[in-house]
Amino acid sequence: MTRPIVGIGAVASIGRDPSELFESLCAGRSGLAPLRGFDRSKFKAGHLFEIDDRPAPGVDVPGRATAFLLDAVGQAARDAGLGEDLRDVPILVGTGLRELRSLELWWRDGAEFAAQRMHFGTALRERFGAVDTHTFSNACSASLYALALAVDQLDSGAVEHVIVAGTDSITESMFGLTDAFQLEPPGRLRPFDVDRKGTILGEGAGAIVLAREPDGHRRVHGRVRSVGVNCDAHHTTAPLQAGVAAAIRQAHRRAGVKPENVDLVMLHGTGTPLNDEVEVRALREVFGEHERAPLVTAVKSMTGHTAGSAGVLSLITALRAMSTGRIPPVTELDEPTEDVSALRLVHTTEATGRVEVAQVNGFGFGGLNAVAIVEAAR
Repeated sequence: MTRPIVGIGAVASIGRDPSELFESLCAGRSGLAPLRGFDRSKFKAGHLFEIDDRPAPGVDVPGRATAFLLDAVGQAARDAGLGEDLRDVPILVGTGLRELRSLELWWRDGAEFAAQRMHFGTALRERFGAVDTHTFSNACSASLYALALAVDQLDSGAVEHVIVAGTDSITESMFGLTDAFQLEPPGRLRPFDVDRKGTILGEGAGAIVLAREPDGHRRVHGRVRSVGVNCDAHHTTAPLQAGVAAAIRQAHRRAGVKPENVDLVMLHGTGTPLNDEVEVRALREVFGEHERAPLVTAVKSMTGHTAGSAGVLSLITALRAMSTGRIPPVTELDEPTEDVSALRLVHTTEATGRVEVAQVNGFGFGGLNAVAIVEAAR
């Protein structure tokens, strides 16, 4: 049974709501900018996809991941007509690093930060009265893992609505780690390019409201048909083609669709040499002779790698593509790889087309694979 999506909310470096974000993506705008929150002299790289909300350059404040989350959840709840009282609505949050940046500022600079605020539930309870909150730290597939549980909750009949969200702010420790193992900073995030050098981190949050049944009085943005998840545990960081392909096949089977039924694939598209290669080869393995059937795109070249929120932001992009018939392009792509050239890749400029069924990919360290199938509202 499909579950209607009746509310959406988003914030990223290139947009403060779903409409602004989508317009920026279609226009090919990039949120890459000089470092705002860290001391540039400590790092080789000097740019990130940060949300520009700090009081001044180089001045950082705690609680930013939580603020992004509250913004996105508030947008989605208002869009769904739920208002500010969410005491009866479970909120499932996917994240990579929770509020680790706040902990860094507390430890190093003495910033005021209480331990209980590492858990997003504290702020969600204060703002919305939410009492049923859960956090999933499943790396970059976290928000799609949360979506899988949300569907299970609705299927059980125990609740009428579930909010699925993802949020992350960039931590100095994670940025420092990526800066250390990249001998040459990427400069640009170039998914599926022959000369791609690696990923660049981004900040963002997204949220959707799922309902058990539509009530006829609210807009339905689309419907979730299925979520396929697995953990192949192949390697700490390296993806496994068989594991990725298995997650895609599971999502198709649960949704009752065949590869030729999929109109659009939102790729994970991190811009790293191995991840891009494995994802595209897994896609070609599953789609086989139908590999040219769906349009294929990805958003991280413009938003950066937003970690725990990446899956839900791609899902919201797919919903907007369904409702508008516009598909954002992959940007920063000068020379596509041979494998990706065999696909109907949207790049350089936006495309147009009818999208009835979309596939959303999300893959994380440790082989945490998640794939969602969504369909257009009818």
